[in-house]
Amino acid sequence: MAEQQTGDLLKTPLYDLHLELGAKMVPFAGYEMPVQYPLGVKKEHLQTREQAGLFDVSHMGQVLLTGEGAAAMLESLVPVDIIDLPAGKQRYALFTNNEGGILDDLMVTNYGDCLYVVVNAACKAQDIAHMRAHLTDGVELTELNDRALVALQGPKAAEALSRLAPEVAEMVFMDSRRMKIDGVDCFVSRSGYTGEDGFEISIPSSDAVRLTRLMLDQPEVEAIGLGARDSLRLESGLCLYGHDIDTTTTPIEASLIWAISKSRRADGARAGGFPGAEIVLGQIASKDCARKRVGLIGEGRAPVREGTELFDADGNNIGRVTSGTFGPSASASIAMGYVATAFSPLETVVYAEVRGKKLPMTVSRMPFVEQRYYRG
Repeated sequence: MAEQQTGDLLKTPLYDLHLELGAKMVPFAGYEMPVQYPLGVKKEHLQTREQAGLFDVSHMGQVLLTGEGAAAMLESLVPVDIIDLPAGKQRYALFTNNEGGILDDLMVTNYGDCLYVVVNAACKAQDIAHMRAHLTDGVELTELNDRALVALQGPKAAEALSRLAPEVAEMVFMDSRRMKIDGVDCFVSRSGYTGEDGFEISIPSSDAVRLTRLMLDQPEVEAIGLGARDSLRLESGLCLYGHDIDTTTTPIEASLIWAISKSRRADGARAGGFPGAEIVLGQIASKDCARKRVGLIGEGRAPVREGTELFDADGNNIGRVTSGTFGPSASASIAMGYVATAFSPLETVVYAEVRGKKLPMTVSRMPFVEQRYYRG
């Protein structure tokens, strides 16, 4: 069973299971997706931090690139090394445009005989068109429209999944393997979008419901919706495309310099070589960009939402919030947003205008809670 469509919205292979589990469904990136289950967003968030949560992320785009020049082709579109990505490893990457803006963020795995690429749902069509437009001789792109994608996240995720696939216990953060889970050929990476240890598992659509039920049958695991996924990733300082990063933000403005491989920054044979490199590398060299993405912590419990304007002590507008909530694990009002670079140093106090009141917020380190990826 591949993707279904009713009206204007697509359905993932797990749609009927979500309804059976009592999910509240909402439109998201062109799909009907579960925003929460009867447990509720806060309890789902804490369940993932304390035990394990299972997320349907089948709306994401899954692609295979094959052919001898696949790594070189993809490396020409991103500021990270793909050619030297070891087999069995995954890497975070960014598609940039000619102005250095971010077209999307993505995950790339080298399986030895192919590259497996996962892109964001809202950018799926444009990303695939972007890659197709740059295909070189002998490189082929295959859309994997007949696969589901689930994320099993949390400190008990490995314990739960290893009962079904003992091999996963050998993996560390950003490892990726093709393996059988209960006889089904899956792609499994030890990674995720919550700041916790966990796995992302690509499953043939025909087996998706059965394998998902097996994972949900594990005593540590509950179904988790998009609401908790958002608060978990924000506590972990992770960007949401279209909100915290977009075509108007460069990786340097977005505080993502770590997502530019060192060999692509320095003088040398592989420096630059990606769209907008001159602008991005210029910002690195000059240490000069007008604004920066920062973390913010409020003094009270009131959430400071996306779009809230930020001001200095004299009432001058200096930026805006791009994501904000009350963090159930951080036990604080947390946000990220862009401020004029002069206001980006840690401990700087800025003011968020909420319902006519100026609420103080302090520029703070991200993540807001400790990331607990398993590195061995």
